[in-house]
Amino acid sequence: MKFSITKKDLKYQWFSGKGGGGQHRNKHQNCFRLHHIETGIIKTGQSNKSRHHNKREAFEAMAKDPKFLLFCDLKLRELEEGVTVEQKVNEWMSSENLRIETKDDEGRWHHVTGLL
Repeated sequence: MKFSITKKDLKYQWFSGKGGGGQHRNKHQNCFRLHHIETGIIKTGQSNKSRHHNKREAFEAMAKDPKFLLFCDLKLRELEEGVTVEQKVNEWMSSENLRIETKDDEGRWHHVTGLL
């Protein structure tokens, strides 16, 4: 199973860099900011004069981000299993799937019924 991330899933913008690098860096919009809308992850590429390299830098940083990798993993699982993560959590948290136990003074565990 595969899923894809398309342009509609991303926002991006070019901007002028700040700091060292001289007049070229401050006058030209060579820096690239990439925003993945669903996860809220924002990555930038601004270490090079080349727009192409800065764009590539931002995409590579996004592809290595642990939060983005987790998002991709969850999306793949949803496709494979046919249910969303929210649906699975709701199923797991239903009263028939929960078991509540308490520990008494002697250290023994007891199943508690009738609370849910």
